[in-house]
Amino acid sequence: MTGGFEEHKTRMAQREDISADQVEIRLAADPACLCVVRAAVQKAAEMSGFDEHEVDDVTLALEEALANAIRHSYGGPCEELIVVKLRKVPPGRDQAAGLEIIVRDFGRQVDPQEIKGRDLEEVRPGGLGVHIIQSSMDEVEYTRPADGGMQLRMFKVVGSSNGAGPRSGHDKSYD
Repeated sequence: MTGGFEEHKTRMAQREDISADQVEIRLAADPACLCVVRAAVQKAAEMSGFDEHEVDDVTLALEEALANAIRHSYGGPCEELIVVKLRKVPPGRDQAAGLEIIVRDFGRQVDPQEIKGRDLEEVRPGGLGVHIIQSSMDEVEYTRPADGGMQLRMFKVVGSSNGAGPRSGHDKSYD
């Protein structure tokens, strides 16, 4: 058995940071695995207090983020790892209630400043993932972890869209 007791101790120590309001899903970079994550984020969004339209917005943003990781970080479906963390954020002194989603891959790194949605005036299929993510979520941050890959942190405030997500043409301006 590889790892044994030391590996178990390490995993237990890592779990100390996980609360009842947090879920971590590890999946292969394969679209066939996305249904599990879709169901988990829908349930997490409902439990966080989002209405039906907001649940749809959050789910769509996560689906686009995963599709982008599979396509751009790994070059297509494969058995490489993607980690998704969902965390219900309670209202606090300096924060609104919401849902934080982290998508972490271990593929190709890019400069976060280079990640931009395409010009919406350009009529062609595809290329709308970044725009959809930014339109659906209140906070979007891409980072390059030191050990490789990319990390996307998204946050959605409960009650922030009132059903005015990407389906209804709502657009936020991000610099």
